Amino acid sequence: MVQTFLQEQILEKLNALVVVLNKYGNAEYVSGSAGNLLGYDPEQLTGENWWEVTRFSRPEGERMKNKILALMRKRENTTESFEHLFKTKQGGQKWIRWNVSFLNEEQIIGIGYDVTEKKNQEKQLIESNQLLQRKHQEITDSIDYAKRIQQNILQSKTFIESIFKKSFVLYRPKDTVSGDFYFFYRDEESSYAIAVDCTGHGVPGAMMSMVANSIIKEVLLNKKAKTASQILFEMDKELFKAINSYTEEINNDGMDVSVIKYHHKSSRLHFAGALRPMIIVRKGEVIELKASRYPLGFFDEVQKVFEEQVVMLKEEDHLYLFSDGYSDQFGGTENKKMNRKNFQELLKIAAEMEINEQESFLDYSLNNWKQDEEQTDDVLVIGIKV
Repeated sequence: MVQTFLQEQILEKLNALVVVLNKYGNAEYVSGSAGNLLGYDPEQLTGENWWEVTRFSRPEGERMKNKILALMRKRENTTESFEHLFKTKQGGQKWIRWNVSFLNEEQIIGIGYDVTEKKNQEKQLIESNQLLQRKHQEITDSIDYAKRIQQNILQSKTFIESIFKKSFVLYRPKDTVSGDFYFFYRDEESSYAIAVDCTGHGVPGAMMSMVANSIIKEVLLNKKAKTASQILFEMDKELFKAINSYTEEINNDGMDVSVIKYHHKSSRLHFAGALRPMIIVRKGEVIELKASRYPLGFFDEVQKVFEEQVVMLKEEDHLYLFSDGYSDQFGGTENKKMNRKNFQELLKIAAEMEINEQESFLDYSLNNWKQDEEQTDDVLVIGIKV
């Protein structure tokens, strides 16, 4: 009697339940710990009651009983483990993990442990993961929608070639959407190309690129700005108004921009840059037209100077506008930035190719440089052959 009492005490301390079933599947013994775990007296669970009282339906009890009988018929001298959901006397639920083995030829013994807390934690984790997956999908869907909007405002290859017949645009966002932006325009006398590198990349950069699209159209179509430097001045004013109109706090988002104007009859190139230079490759020589040291945005209280440079172009000249994403890409054998000098060397090589081959060459060269490294920034390179 004392030994039986100690056994029951030990089982309760271990939060364990012991059940012995005969070859017909009836419970011959249920430990007293059933009261603590399930709320039933052991006598209430013996015989067929084990399958009826602790289950949520008779068919469910029958399925579990048949599973155990099939196990007994196999008569393998191994321990089987599984988890079942039980109904408590109070109508609650308990998950029990069973280790079942043969006690003798006529009986099997099951030792069960309460794993309800573990199962609830697993359920909460699954639900949390499902919530995160839904949120991630919603964010991904929103970004994909933003990508479609951005692609719709980007000018097509056909349109660009109607402005500059021999041209290409290498456009590689770091993320799904980009903070780099380009715009081409033509009036009766001149053709224009504008390369924009907005603050940040991804969604913030893409939002700024939408602003860039809006203010460029305002400056070119409504304000009728004609010179490269005037375009930058007017863009700077419009940018400040666009991002600071409805707040007292000054917003320091900005853009680095390069603008060219090509006069058709005279072959004069007008260039002005806000922190973004441009490159002319002429018969193997690299000519860099430097930019002014101010970006658009930022420094509203400073009197900015956007110097306009004029160059007489020659036949076979190649013009390049670009963001800093290409030259800032990490890679190579020492995992360093490509840097401006190496980028200029690539442009010099590209200029020896047909214009329709240059985009593929520069794209390949970028991949070859970065190898398995993550893309550092948005990439934009505009090439034009005179």
